[in-house]
Amino acid sequence: MRDEPIELTAALAGFDQLWSPRIVTRVNDYDVRLVKVAGDHVWHTHDHTDEFFLVLDGELRIALRDGADEREVVLPRGAVFVVPRGVEHRPSSAEGASILMFEPSGTSSVGDRHETVPDHVDATTGHAL
Repeated sequence: MRDEPIELTAALAGFDQLWSPRIVTRVNDYDVRLVKVAGDHVWHTHDHTDEFFLVLDGELRIALRDGADEREVVLPRGAVFVVPRGVEHRPSSAEGASILMFEPSGTSSVGDRHETVPDHVDATTGHAL
């Protein structure tokens, strides 16, 4: 862990890969991750943890499914949202967005249960910045 401040704008400028989170620091047993997104992620579920999203730039949409019911939340820049554990969801961004996330260290970016992962999505527990 670094003992100097981390400039998020500079950290985001350091990578281009989409749907490929970078771990910028840790807080207790949680990763603080930055991720650039565009297009659709995969439908997935985290069985044991909530998922926190903070939109730093752009707009993020999160489709949520509970059985046959489906809805979508729209997060503009500066908005936060928590997907509760066990809720199937699919983040997407038509124009692209930069997101900050808090997740327990080792949490997979495609959850515990997911649809087939396409080539444009990095199934990872996060990459070092």
